[in-house]
Amino acid sequence: MNKSLTLKVSLLLATLLVLPAAQAQVMSKVDYKAGKDRISTAYKADKAACASLAANAKDICVEEAKGKEKVAKADLEYTYTRKATDRTKAQVAKAEAAYAVAKERCDDLAGNPKDVCVKEAKAIEVGALADARMGKEISQARRDAATDKLDADYKVAIEKCDALAGDVKASCVTAAKSSFGKT
Repeated sequence: MNKSLTLKVSLLLATLLVLPAAQAQVMSKVDYKAGKDRISTAYKADKAACASLAANAKDICVEEAKGKEKVAKADLEYTYTRKATDRTKAQVAKAEAAYAVAKERCDDLAGNPKDVCVKEAKAIEVGALADARMGKEISQARRDAATDKLDADYKVAIEKCDALAGDVKASCVTAAKSSFGKT
């Protein structure tokens, strides 16, 4: 049971991580509002579908509906803004939604198997959150590397100007500053 739960949660998480790639286009404000309306309508329909269920099956269904809504809203926001912070928020929302559903599924168990199930679900969430943070750190590292390269190229250009004299040197320094965004 634990391996199958872990596999299901992992597959759900993998599926959720791929969704933003399908929405790579920038959208208009009208499309954004329509997307929010669609998400709200889908959530209401998903939640209504849970009404026919009972006990923990209903709880699982409701958690899935909430998670799906939360992830869809986060993905919509990222698609609309294209900000790295919103991408990270979407990844965090996916991890948290997957954890909430997995934890709810553990309620069908008792004793040590339940404890193990909850720990496995938490481990998957921690891993997914670490991956989300890693993406943020990689993005920052890329920006830092680009800045470092730009600074190094600027220093080379200034060094080349040092070989010149007078107005030619001043002109060269001004051109280098302009080219590399230095003031």
